[in-house]
Amino acid sequence: MTSVLKLSEVVDVVIGVDTHVQTHAAAAVDARTGGVLAQITIEATGEGYAELVEFADQVAEEHGALRAWAIEGTASHGRGLAVHLSGAEEFVIELDRPERAARRGGVKSDPTDAIRAAREALARARLATPRGGGPDPDHAATRQALATRLAIRRSAVQAASDARRQLFSAVLTAPEPVRARLRGLKAKALIAKAASLRTTAAWANVDVETATTVACLKTWAQRIQALTAEAEAHERQIRALVRSWRPDLLAQPGVGPIVAATVLCAWGYAGRIHSEAAFAKLAGTSPIEATSGQIHTRHRLNPYGDRRLNCALHTIAITRQRHDPATRAYTERRTREGKNPREIRRCLKRYIARDLYRLLENPRKGLDAT
Repeated sequence: MTSVLKLSEVVDVVIGVDTHVQTHAAAAVDARTGGVLAQITIEATGEGYAELVEFADQVAEEHGALRAWAIEGTASHGRGLAVHLSGAEEFVIELDRPERAARRGGVKSDPTDAIRAAREALARARLATPRGGGPDPDHAATRQALATRLAIRRSAVQAASDARRQLFSAVLTAPEPVRARLRGLKAKALIAKAASLRTTAAWANVDVETATTVACLKTWAQRIQALTAEAEAHERQIRALVRSWRPDLLAQPGVGPIVAATVLCAWGYAGRIHSEAAFAKLAGTSPIEATSGQIHTRHRLNPYGDRRLNCALHTIAITRQRHDPATRAYTERRTREGKNPREIRRCLKRYIARDLYRLLENPRKGLDAT
């Protein structure tokens, strides 16, 4: 995030963009008055992006050359436009899509949302820049590659988990001859045994229910094996990408390739997030007061922020509590002070967020979390 007291003191025009799959609506707003100067709707294509830049140039000729772009959905529908503008060294601001209740009177139209985006950027004291940008195109490309790998691995892991639950449920309700073959096996052995079941000669003379159950169990088990192998292959690729960009992260206690990739995707690049406190807020690890009555010192877990990043910090905290001597000593000390396990984890995640931010911004100044 970039610290800007007033956007109106920096630019002459703010161009708000409401992004969609096929088209983008844009509105040029005067940075001093908030008045609408011009509007346009373009196709979400390379030609459309070039047309939008020409539109901005025409507005600049009449109202001032300095401009900023306030774009919704820079990681989804607006990514193509954000990349195009970043390549042209334009000043791009990332905005979240508004909740419906935040829209005045329930009004909803693309031009209205574009105007709202521009005015919201003018009202903000802290301006968020897109994660996928940055001064180094190679790092931006690596970050996007990591995000894509994480997404497809997450899909494979989820599908394998679903298939595993379905397999175990089917075994529980299978006919007794089938259950006898699989009874007492642990999860990994059960999957291997089910995948090796014969569906022809061994069950040729049984009823249709038994034969169908055997065939389905075999298919489920083979699907689990294939998805697990796919997830492992993606993890190897993720590790290679992390090593090519920030191998120092993998040297930190509790940080594996998936955690490191998640942190890098959330962080983006040096200078995007203005402070360690902002990074902690992004991760949902900034403390929230929970005072009531005579209790004025209690805080609780933060349910907001990037939940995948928060999960990554949680994984680091749990791993260090189990295996890192310094973290175990810290946990014991805070327990003696009266902190419960949730409060201790909250504190640990805040410290980890601080130290990861320092390491990411300057690799030579990374500290241990405790």
